[in-house]
Amino acid sequence: MGPMNTMQAAGDVVKLARTNPAHIVGAGEQAAEDKGVEGNFGALLMNALGGVNDSQRKAMDLSKAMVTDPNSVNVEDVTIALANANLAISMTKAVVDRALAAYREIINVR
Repeated sequence: MGPMNTMQAAGDVVKLARTNPAHIVGAGEQAAEDKGVEGNFGALLMNALGGVNDSQRKAMDLSKAMVTDPNSVNVEDVTIALANANLAISMTKAVVDRALAAYREIINVR
């Protein structure tokens, strides 16, 4: 197939299909899961907090393993896990602080 000229390029040349359900739904399509904004935000928040909790647990488990059986884990793995957990906690605290500041500002607008 050779190159197309401008007359051939008009119209729907290629039908685009959504191959990943996480992609944005186009006009005329409906989302596979229509839970509403509240459900999606709540699920997103719980998943984020679950991820922070998982990183904390992993760091604590590696720290305990380092103390009880030093030959079973690498020092680098413990250091990386602790840094990841610290970063996750710091970012969560920053988000919560910003949300509280926004809430206080909304309350003060009255």
